[in-house]
Amino acid sequence: MKIAAYTFNGQPGVGLVSKDLQTVQPFDLPEAQRALGALPIVEMLSNGAALPKLLDAIALKDVHVTAPLPKPRRNIFCVGKNYFAHAKEFAGSGFDSSAKSGGDIPADPIIFTKVPECVVGPDAAIEMPPAHISTAIDYEAELAVIIGKGGKGIAAKDAMAHVWGYTIVNDITARDWQSRHQQWHMGKSFDTFCPMGPYLVSADECDGTNTTVRCYVNGELRQNASTTDLIFDIPKLIETLSAGITLYPGDVIATGTPVGVGIGFKPPKYLVAGDVVRVEIDGIGALENPLR
Repeated sequence: MKIAAYTFNGQPGVGLVSKDLQTVQPFDLPEAQRALGALPIVEMLSNGAALPKLLDAIALKDVHVTAPLPKPRRNIFCVGKNYFAHAKEFAGSGFDSSAKSGGDIPADPIIFTKVPECVVGPDAAIEMPPAHISTAIDYEAELAVIIGKGGKGIAAKDAMAHVWGYTIVNDITARDWQSRHQQWHMGKSFDTFCPMGPYLVSADECDGTNTTVRCYVNGELRQNASTTDLIFDIPKLIETLSAGITLYPGDVIATGTPVGVGIGFKPPKYLVAGDVVRVEIDGIGALENPLR
């Protein structure tokens, strides 16, 4: 299934998207739950409950699609340097505070987080900071895993049973802050620095272990890779995170970005106001956002 969060006539909604992507059927939920997007649905299904009643379909073109999890329950888990070619690209950029001699490829997953308040939806503007704050704004197209069944101490062999589904995340980054502060949290968490969407897609409709991630800037293809190229696959990431942290339904794990980010070019191709970034992942859809 594909689940969309949206606003319609000024009210929040969440519903089931038709297979032809023409309509959305709202779930019959109280407004407080609708404001959380797909999170209540993921929680219900993970607890074995049935889907809420579906109301009359609305044309998808008549609603404003928002991030499927507009208010994530907590910080988004993110993975750094998780494609071989990107790890080498970033280590050679001079901005990688985690790089060590001979250590371009990490031996264990590098985990950081983005604050939930930086999430925005499709078509929402990515806000450029003033020039005295940063002029090194970069894009990172990523597959995001949505946890269904929670747990702690999840073994890799059991991990895929804990995946509800997937969405797209663009891990926008202030590279100079990432380098200066060494810990990546601040440069990754500026307001609007986590475009997400357009839908949450259940794992039975999208195989996140074998799909393609593409990113375009102003129509120019910059990133194009398969998730089969991940250094640490989805089961390994879930095993690593859950070893000491209890995972909950609706948790988001952004799995890392492929080669082709702006910092990898010489000179770097940073984003500027007026640019448009489009991320496509087969089985999910496309997430497009302008820079303002």
